[in-house]
Amino acid sequence: MADRATHHRWDDLPREELNPLLGRRLITGGDMMIAHVYLKKGCIVPMHAHENEQLTYILDGWLRFRVGDDVVDVKAGEVLCIPRNVPHEAEAMEDTLDVDVFNPPRADWLDGSDAYLRSTPQA
Repeated sequence: MADRATHHRWDDLPREELNPLLGRRLITGGDMMIAHVYLKKGCIVPMHAHENEQLTYILDGWLRFRVGDDVVDVKAGEVLCIPRNVPHEAEAMEDTLDVDVFNPPRADWLDGSDAYLRSTPQA
């Protein structure tokens, strides 16, 4: 954990392309992670669950989430809060930029063991 403040510019961070429809940039602190996630229309993030609490804030675009048995459309200016260990899936209904915040940081995103994101699922 850092004992001093750090400053970041999104445009200066490397953009990881996970598949042709999905990319991201990450910033990790001691107990939190924030990510810019770039989804092209038709991108599907398959159903999954994780120990991390998640906030998803849509900056631009529209994601359709399946959270448990519910369907939730989240559009620009809206936030979805996903509790720990709740199964969820997302589909980009249009090109989308979202900000995801996780507590604790996603270890699978940091160590590259997030294979479910590295394929090319499409609607």
